[in-house]
Order: sequence, then structure tokens, then C-alpha cells
Amino acid sequence: MDTADAADAADAQDWATLALRRTPTQQRSRRKVTQAIAAAEALVLTEGVDVITLPRVAAEAGVSVGALYQYLPDREAILGAIVARYHERLERLLDEAIERMRTDPRTEDPVGRVLRAVADVYLDEGSARSLGTVAISAEADAARRRHKRAMADRVHTLLRLAGVLDRVDAERGAAVARVAFASADAVLHEAFAASEAERALLLAELERSLRASLGA
Repeated sequence: MDTADAADAADAQDWATLALRRTPTQQRSRRKVTQAIAAAEALVLTEGVDVITLPRVAAEAGVSVGALYQYLPDREAILGAIVARYHERLERLLDEAIERMRTDPRTEDPVGRVLRAVADVYLDEGSARSLGTVAISAEADAARRRHKRAMADRVHTLLRLAGVLDRVDAERGAAVARVAFASADAVLHEAFAASEAERALLLAELERSLRASLGA
């Protein structure tokens, strides 16, 4: 990531979601943290989780250990930031879909359009996906559970706005949304760990299954 890209990413980041030891307030510090997270993501993809240390990430990002320590002091914090950034992106994606749905609830294809958009995020965020089953810390596990519930709540809102849950009571509707998200999440992780040909088959079957189960 070059300096301009890092600056753009730093401006777009919701810093409160990363749960850093301290939140950087200066643009220069934010750019360094953004570069470090990007470097860590690349390392996870190419070499795996075990190589993540603060000195290694700092070296890969081209910044000093001292410049990062107050924000990302250790491996746990670095991996937690990768996952938190991934969660934020997915939640923001569904928030955007909800806003579109509020504008025109009946003409948008809620299942296909949202599923394809979420799949694009899963494809882009390979390092975060690979951390999906890694036990980072108790705090990270709690954050993961909050994210899953937040995503299920957003799916519930989308389905309700689209009219998919018109004949379903609120309690069952929430359960339907939770099962739909959990099913999609599991299959998407499986799909992006498979070959490209297998992935296409799994994604097509996931969309078919969701349409059938939701009556959409």
C-alpha cells in the first residue's frame, strides 16, 4: 500500500471499531497504523498467522516499532484489528443495502444482490477469513459473537423491508434471519477455501437454497 492509498484508507476507517490500545488522532499516525494492518493482512495470506509479531509487521510496513506500539502492542492486537476491520466492512455493506431498500423496497433483489456483495467482501478479505477459526483472545471471540448477531439483525431488517417476512411473526422472523446469515457465512467460508470451479458451484447452490428457504 503506497502513501496515497494509506491516507485514503485511514480517512475511510471508523477507528472506534478497531479497539486499538489508543486511537490515533493525527493523520500521520493513522496512516502508519493503516499501513501496518495492511502489511499484517498480507503476511497472514502469504505466510500464515504464526509469523505475526510487532517487529515483523513494522518492518513489512516500513514504520518503526515505537510508532506502532502504543496502538498495536502485540500479535493479539494486530490480529484483532484485522478481524475488526473486516467486521466493520461487512456491517457497513449491509447498512448501505438497508438504505437502498428503504428507498425502493420492492424492486431490488434482496437475496441475490446482497449475497453477491457480501461474497465480494469475503473474496477481498482473505486474511480476515483465514482468522475466522483462530482463537485470538476472549475479547476477540466476544467481538466475533457481537458481529454475527449484528449481521443477523441487519439481515432481518433487509428481509422485512423486502417483504420476505410479511407473513412471519417478529420472533420467528429474527430466527429466520439468524439461520440465513449463519448458513451463508459457513458456506461462504467453505467456498473461498475451495478451487474457483468449486466456489462457483457452492455460491450458486447457496443462492438457490436461500431463495427457496426464504420464498424469495
